[in-house]
Amino acid sequence: MTPVSARAKPLNVLVVTPLGPRGRGGIDRLMDAVAAELAASPEPGLTCRFVTSRGDGALIESLPRMLGCMAAMVWLKATGRLDMLHVNMASHGSTWRKMTLIRLSRWLGVPYVIHLHGPEFHDYWRSRSAGARRRIADAFERAARTIVLGRFWRALVESEAPAAGPRIVVLPNGVRAPADPTVPDPDAPTILMLGQLGVRKGLPVLVEALGRLAARPGWRAVLAGDGPADALRRELEAAGLASRVSVPGWVAAPEVDRLLSTSDILVLPSLHEGLPLSVIEGMAHGLAVVSTPVGATAEIVEDGVTGLLVPPGDAAALAGALSRLLDDVDLRRRLGAAARAYHARELDLEPYVRRLAQVWRAAATPRS
Repeated sequence: MTPVSARAKPLNVLVVTPLGPRGRGGIDRLMDAVAAELAASPEPGLTCRFVTSRGDGALIESLPRMLGCMAAMVWLKATGRLDMLHVNMASHGSTWRKMTLIRLSRWLGVPYVIHLHGPEFHDYWRSRSAGARRRIADAFERAARTIVLGRFWRALVESEAPAAGPRIVVLPNGVRAPADPTVPDPDAPTILMLGQLGVRKGLPVLVEALGRLAARPGWRAVLAGDGPADALRRELEAAGLASRVSVPGWVAAPEVDRLLSTSDILVLPSLHEGLPLSVIEGMAHGLAVVSTPVGATAEIVEDGVTGLLVPPGDAAALAGALSRLLDDVDLRRRLGAAARAYHARELDLEPYVRRLAQVWRAAATPRS
């Protein structure tokens, strides 16, 4: 941890999150963790407030949330309690909600930080009209800082908004490490998937891969996350996997920790990702990770070192990687230990929050 002088100029930051406290999205979980860390170990001179821009209800319900965000910005600025705006930006509606808030921040004379986390933002940005692409680029180029999750995302912003380049900060997501690592079960290994139950996370591919392993004894799997759990259960039953694979649906943080601590393999065969928290959580717990090299995932999961990487959409390759780990408990242990060590060096929550605070302070410094 890099100490910050208690004499540092006071800084008031307003963080805009999409779903709010205990939201089911990865960025909401990350911001909850940031809020908890700052509450437990405050940064001298830093006051951080959080406001919700959308909420988890119907889309029409986001309008009052947006108006509330804007009112909060105006009120905090008027009362001398707004020095920096931090917006978490994804694609589609998130882009335009955050750009509305960015326009207001400019009008108020408040610098802003864009935290880019949308897993499909590259496709979204490049598929817009020329005018829309230019407006998005302008938002990035005027940002005091842009936080991206890895080199993949830095390259995107640099290519689409070149003037933003010098103010891009690569800051991978962070999670808190458990007190004790998971101990692999050599006799009955558990495969765990954490994430939205849908196509983007590779669920159809995973179900097919597990079907290829159906004749193998001993293993079980848990597929946990938000989405159509009943439909997935019916699909698993039709595939003859209902007795081997459980689908608890969305689970809260304590149950996530329990599942991680009682599993052996973390699998996430996504088609698109920013930098998935579940992979980082699996690494923190010392699980053997199987994932796809999408987004910035390959920047933390080194194939054969801190996990196994398989091509997106390839059920045969996924089944092969899982089979290797089911067969070889020593490989599971070696990958899990290396992943846990990498997390401790690069992805732990406490240094993540201190680095984020440093980004805010640097962003608040007027450009020369």
